[in-house]
Amino acid sequence: MTVTKASRRTDDRVLTFVTRAAALADVRAEVEANHDHNRWWPPTITDPRMRMLAAGWSTRINYRMVDTYAAALARADRLGFDALTDLADDQARDLVAPLGLTEARLTYLYSLADTLARWDKDGTDPAAWDSKTFIAAFARDVRGASYKVAQCAALYARGYHCGIIPVDSGMVTKLAPALGFTLPSGPAAHEHLRLLLEHAVARHTDALRELTADQNVTIPAEAAPTWWTHLTLIYFKRLYLNRPPARLCTRRPTCTTLTDCAHTRT
Repeated sequence: MTVTKASRRTDDRVLTFVTRAAALADVRAEVEANHDHNRWWPPTITDPRMRMLAAGWSTRINYRMVDTYAAALARADRLGFDALTDLADDQARDLVAPLGLTEARLTYLYSLADTLARWDKDGTDPAAWDSKTFIAAFARDVRGASYKVAQCAALYARGYHCGIIPVDSGMVTKLAPALGFTLPSGPAAHEHLRLLLEHAVARHTDALRELTADQNVTIPAEAAPTWWTHLTLIYFKRLYLNRPPARLCTRRPTCTTLTDCAHTRT
């Protein structure tokens, strides 16, 4: 891992931000509720192909829809990936229809199946790729898989603690400015921010682990707390940046305080 003066400042800014976000009771509650058993990407699904499918199907699923999504995903998992791809068109549509965006989700399913079959025929083992190679190939070859979806597929297929921090659109448009990061335009922004965040966690693993010590989360001894950091940032974004409350400091990143500072009372 290369550490330059600029990357050191970036890493330290992430650590400061995560430290303050993790101390907020509402953020902590959401992280604890979703860390060991995530409702969107449940550990009960074990087939990596189904996990890659779930990564795509979980897009555009909000809290109001999560129970509907979980039921559809469980039904698909009971069928199994191969049987799911062999369903008649009307049966497949009936399964996916409650989630909305039916055609897009089916296109993703069939393209994923075709891509995995082609990789297998070519003797390609995506599990052997590093994360950057996997994400680039997945985004290129699977229809409907943006960098965001490819990052999520890599994370979920490899397990919560594989070291990947997926970046959604809100993290690009709202979290990055709050951190004072300037990102490239277009889809590359997701990959750029992912690498910045993962670099910061790798450098500050011990400090971040200390933040998790009194939280009800399970992190393997050999793993960096990337999954925990991802959830802390995601839930801070959702609770404080999607609809900024009066408590949020409006002078980020010049002011390092996230909430309840002098600026929020003037």
